[in-house]
Parts: sequence; structure tokens; C-alpha cells
Amino acid sequence: MSETNLSTLVKSMKPRLNASVFVFVTIPPGTAIPGGVTPIMMFQEAEGLTLIVPRDQAEATALPFDFPCRMIRLDVHSSLEAVGFLAAIAARLAEARIAVNPVSAFHHDHLFVPEPRADEAMAILQAMAAAAT
Repeated sequence: MSETNLSTLVKSMKPRLNASVFVFVTIPPGTAIPGGVTPIMMFQEAEGLTLIVPRDQAEATALPFDFPCRMIRLDVHSSLEAVGFLAAIAARLAEARIAVNPVSAFHHDHLFVPEPRADEAMAILQAMAAAAT
């Protein structure tokens, strides 16, 4: 069952750092995703299709990319209707001047943070969970 209570979400989030480095790319409307590229996220915008893909796939297919990042999965089944969960996390990371691009999926929330700051972001999230009441 998905959780909506903010304090329960924060104290029970178990951040998990993915080993891969991901990047954001965009391809023009109507353009096929290149072979060998397996996005972990796709979002259609008027300007084109945004993809989050492993950096090695973007490099291998010569796709221009931005924001080399690491993905942190929050292992708590947060409801899509939960209020304030990602806002609380984003605020805490903002205090440390760490950019975050959150993606909410059906079962979990995922945070994309700059590759060189991933360990620091993990420490902040772990401390946040430990301090929650």
C-alpha cells in the first residue's frame, strides 16, 4: 500500500544509490530513439522527447547530453498523492546547494543528483531519515 504521511515517508525512506551515471538528452519530435539506447525515463515535451539514459549509451550513439548524474531511489512506496515529500527532500538538498531532478514513478520516487555530489546527497538523505520522528 502506498504511503501519504510525510513523517512516515521521511523516516522510512531508504535511499539507494545506483552505480550507473545517467544523462539527460532530447531528441526532436518525430525522431526515433537510436538503437542501443534504453531510456529509464521518457517524457514528451513540445520541443522534443526528453530521455534519461546511461551516459555510456549516449556517448556510444553520439547523442548530445547534459547533467551527468547519479540516481537515488527512495525505497518507500510513496503515494502519488503524498503532499510535501519531495518538497522536503528538495529543500534539504537545496540547503546544501545540491541540484536535484526528481522523478516520481508508480512505486518509488527517484532523485537525479550531480554525479560528483551523489555521496553527499546520500549522507543528507540518510541523516534526514534518521532524524525524522
